[in-house]
Amino acid sequence: MTEVTMPQLGESVTEGTITKWFKAIGDAVAMDEVLFEVSTDKVDSEVPSPVGGFLAEIRAPEGETVEVGDVIAVVSAEAPAAAAAEAESPDAPVATSAPEAPEASPDAAPAPTTAAHDAEAPASAPVAPPVAAPAADGGAAGAATTGKLASPLVRRMVTDAGLDPNTIAGTGIGGRITRGDVEAAIAAGGNGARPAPAPAARPAAGGAGAVGATAQPQPARRPQPRSGVGDTVEPFNNIRRRTAEHMIRSVATSPHAMTAVEVDYENVERVRTAHQESWTAEEGFKLTYLPFISRAVLDALRNFPHLNASVGNGELVVHNYVNLAIAVDVNFEGLLAPVVHGADDMRLRAIARSVNDLAARARSRELSADDISGGTFTLSNSGSFGTHMVIPIINQPQVAIISTDGISRKPVVVTGADGSEGIAIHSVGVLTMAWDHRAFDGAYAAAFLAEVRTILETRDWEAEL
Repeated sequence: MTEVTMPQLGESVTEGTITKWFKAIGDAVAMDEVLFEVSTDKVDSEVPSPVGGFLAEIRAPEGETVEVGDVIAVVSAEAPAAAAAEAESPDAPVATSAPEAPEASPDAAPAPTTAAHDAEAPASAPVAPPVAAPAADGGAAGAATTGKLASPLVRRMVTDAGLDPNTIAGTGIGGRITRGDVEAAIAAGGNGARPAPAPAARPAAGGAGAVGATAQPQPARRPQPRSGVGDTVEPFNNIRRRTAEHMIRSVATSPHAMTAVEVDYENVERVRTAHQESWTAEEGFKLTYLPFISRAVLDALRNFPHLNASVGNGELVVHNYVNLAIAVDVNFEGLLAPVVHGADDMRLRAIARSVNDLAARARSRELSADDISGGTFTLSNSGSFGTHMVIPIINQPQVAIISTDGISRKPVVVTGADGSEGIAIHSVGVLTMAWDHRAFDGAYAAAFLAEVRTILETRDWEAEL
């Protein structure tokens, strides 16, 4: 007998919800064959079986939330004939006719042909009728009581959009509501009991201060209560709660220190502006400052390896590779930090493509567990909002994180070839680094940031592109 446990799907993930079993008790399962689907606050993933054999026991049914490391199933070397017969036909002794397949084994439904991110799996409860009576309180209460929803991800989408789940036609198995159904309802304007107000018109992102990998979509704003009418209590959603726990643990673990430098981006700006049109046509997204900053950081880490490390038990573990994590805001609900693996071997264009892809998939909840694991150094990008200086919190177990703040046109002192000084208008911004004082001291941190600044201000970026 081999016990199957809930895997660790991300460095800060502590629990997951079983959303689908692809095998029923008694079914044969091969090693690395998809066994179940799990939903966490960060990703939805199909998990393969660690061994081959027969599924002898399911200890965590669909819909149950389980801690990482808990036993959720048992796989045996031999087929458990009695268990299989009971799972396939529990009513056989008293049945006068062939039992209906859905009632006999809801877990034995065929696996969906689409990817796990495209269709939510059914819950283990008996299939509900496609149309249910509306809940009296609608909205969030309806999401919890109709039985039509399959996973925490779908419930969160319905609640956040202010929709009534009873008005959404489910296209999943047994009339279950899928992610696509919710997205279609949102696009159609929704019929929920608590419709979200339309967002106010916003100026288009752009200009020298836009540092983000892509323009960030702005969620609909909730109506604000009038002055003097009381408080609104909003429980933390799962991703907000996990982010908070991770930040508290980071502050408690690392003695945070901060170093900042002002960078003259005019060298970058000239090349970026000259290539913007052709780049957008070729790549399908805008060329921002972030790939330039990423490339400069990666090069500087070669000479300052102690920043690309983690603290062990009385030791510093220096990583001989760079997996660059990029902090991404998920519609103001929390942060994810998807990882560009092997970033130190990439040039600017490859970095830009990877960052753009990861940011897009983070916001659409399509990241895999591998996408959010293994980061060794993090960039946090607030510059698209025009920030001056953000002091970030270290992404454990790393020892440093850089905030890329807003870039704007400012007067600067320039020195001519003959040594004379003058005033010019350049694109200027601040890089702010929070670092773990256990790993190194202030001089080391300052020297690293000075090298990043020098690379950005003097490199031949034209040749790089």
